[in-house]
Amino acid sequence: MMSSFRGLFAGLMLIAILVMPSPAAADFNQWVREFWPTARANGISEQTFNRAFANVAPDPSVIKAASHQAEFVKPIWEYLDSAVSDKRVANGRRMKAQHSRVLDAVEAKYGVDRHVLLAIWGMESSYGAVLDNPRIVKPVIRSLATLAYQGGRRSRFGREQLIAALKILERRDITPERMTGSWAGAMGHTQFIPTTFNAYAVDFDGDGRRDIWSNVADALGSTAHYLRRSGWEPGKTWGYEVVLPEGFNYALADRKTRRSLAEWSKFGIKRTRNRDFPRLDDQAMLIVPAGANGPAFLMLKNFNAILRYNNATSYAIGVGHLADRIRGGSGFAQSWPRGDTPLTRTQRRELQQVLTSRGFSLGDIDGKIGPKTQAAIRAFQKSQGLIPDGYASLMLLQRLQSGS
Repeated sequence: MMSSFRGLFAGLMLIAILVMPSPAAADFNQWVREFWPTARANGISEQTFNRAFANVAPDPSVIKAASHQAEFVKPIWEYLDSAVSDKRVANGRRMKAQHSRVLDAVEAKYGVDRHVLLAIWGMESSYGAVLDNPRIVKPVIRSLATLAYQGGRRSRFGREQLIAALKILERRDITPERMTGSWAGAMGHTQFIPTTFNAYAVDFDGDGRRDIWSNVADALGSTAHYLRRSGWEPGKTWGYEVVLPEGFNYALADRKTRRSLAEWSKFGIKRTRNRDFPRLDDQAMLIVPAGANGPAFLMLKNFNAILRYNNATSYAIGVGHLADRIRGGSGFAQSWPRGDTPLTRTQRRELQQVLTSRGFSLGDIDGKIGPKTQAAIRAFQKSQGLIPDGYASLMLLQRLQSGS
């Protein structure tokens, strides 16, 4: 009898140990309880909150992704090779035919070029293909709660987006089970983070829900609404690849100053393949993303609207170029300097340090190639009889380090 009691007691103790939360889980559960007043103050019901956090625990893969800072920088041409691959162009043309009626309606309502919408869709989720990849898509509430709970530089972002995600659930646009996204909470076919969803997502097909996860019409309509609200100008393109004249003053390529295409033409700038600019009064800025040895572009206002979607020059050029290719256009007229190697963050700081030590003032040494650093680079290049394009490359850093 006593032995059986001891066996029963041991079994109960084992069960207690198995069901007892770990210290980390206990801490997270405490954090969830402490987060509830904040959620309630933002209009979240207890029912929505409890359902959202049912069986939720921190996701180690999110913590790893948030803390990983890649030192390697992919050259823009390698990025574009992948972003504007032949396969993505072909799939974009297929989606253009398959969803022509939806694109007709979206384009008519918002005035955003269908090819740009297709390009963003392709860039963000490969036309929805990645949404079925369990290694990429994660429960959004779990991911954002992990970021908020973990602390660090992404904690504030996690809390803000978590509240926004709970508001989406409160409105019943989606269920917690179907609310999936990237480790940082980017969701659906065109990868809206929750705050962007709440500000710009639309119920384009009128079924009562804004569903960017499985409803292509809602996803494309929401993207068009976002771009239009970001300053998209109907009937105009994103930019033009151009040819710069010999001896061009690259200080004019400051990514800020806007001039009319007619004014830029007076500097000897021409459109590639002997094409004309359709509207000479359009305002544009000049960018030369790979220096004098790569393509140059005059970017219109719509380029900035794309940057609002993702504030990276390579991304915005990728979207614009993919849109042109889906439309039937050809590749870039000028080649990229594929022998060049972009600088890592550490190397950019080294570049600034060497420039400063050699008397080329540039302000703070922060690893950011801004206007002051570019001016210092141009001054050094000019002193060496090089083309003063202000482009920071590994070759330039090595030349500085060698004392040339």
